[in-house]
Amino acid sequence: MKSRTVSIFVIMIFVCSFATGQVTDAEKKLKTLNTDTIMGWKKGGVFALNLAQTSLSNWAAGGQNSFAMNGIFSAFANYKQGKSAWDNTLDLGYGILKQGKDGIAMKTDDKIDFLSKYGREAFKNIYYAALLNFRTQMRPGYKYPDTDNKISDIFSPAYLLLAAGIDYKPSPYFTAFVAPLTGKFTFVNDPALSAAGAFGVTPGEKSRSELGGYLRAAYSKNDFKGEFLKNVSFTTKIDLFSNYRDNPQNIDVMWENLIALKVNKYINVNFNTVLIYDDNIKVPVDRNGNGEFESNEAPGPRTQFKELFGVGFSHNF
Repeated sequence: MKSRTVSIFVIMIFVCSFATGQVTDAEKKLKTLNTDTIMGWKKGGVFALNLAQTSLSNWAAGGQNSFAMNGIFSAFANYKQGKSAWDNTLDLGYGILKQGKDGIAMKTDDKIDFLSKYGREAFKNIYYAALLNFRTQMRPGYKYPDTDNKISDIFSPAYLLLAAGIDYKPSPYFTAFVAPLTGKFTFVNDPALSAAGAFGVTPGEKSRSELGGYLRAAYSKNDFKGEFLKNVSFTTKIDLFSNYRDNPQNIDVMWENLIALKVNKYINVNFNTVLIYDDNIKVPVDRNGNGEFESNEAPGPRTQFKELFGVGFSHNF
């Protein structure tokens, strides 16, 4: 996993180094954002909702009725005055899928992600910076079809990351934040999950703290000049964390990609992928790829991957 992570990171940095500009997480997502500028503040956001439905009656070829919904809310508020820069983003996501008349509603996406980063310019394109990132989810998660025993919940887990370092912003599209001093905190507030030692906490404890090094790189562009790409937005961001005190070679990875095509004022086509590797999270094996974890193989650290594709309504603000 270590060599794969390093290879992915090197490739991404090589590609992005040819780009120009700074990016924030919510900026330029899904479309060109409408923004207000008041006393150094730049604000904007997007709301998108994708729906899919299938209804069958006396259908000889077989199949099941189904309904799927996925919603995204992304907003940013950034301040720039003199040598100071303060970026704030909030990303929310939630999705469900229901199959069959009596089927249960299964969760397909669930995310709360808040990030705040303050920087003070030291040299051209280089800032002394501090970053805070908080992530959790809204609703309980289960090993479907078992809905009696939770495997996650709001604040179970929750992740808090505090980092201080250098932020490199050569252009409006690319940023690389390097923090040699970073604290990562994992919280599991649910008593049953805490007792089981879920998400890397010591059984019975509700939190785990780690000290390590952190790197966050991001590239985002939605103003391509070519005719074929003029309605396309692209965002990629990767977070790498190494725990100095416990297997520093086992790097935690979160890599997100978003490609969005603007069809008209209100309709978007979105393709989103998320790759996660955390050596402290023991993941059951999902041999069928349906989220039901039917394998008898023992849980262990594994590469997690999620892909979302949707066509639906979007609104900029």
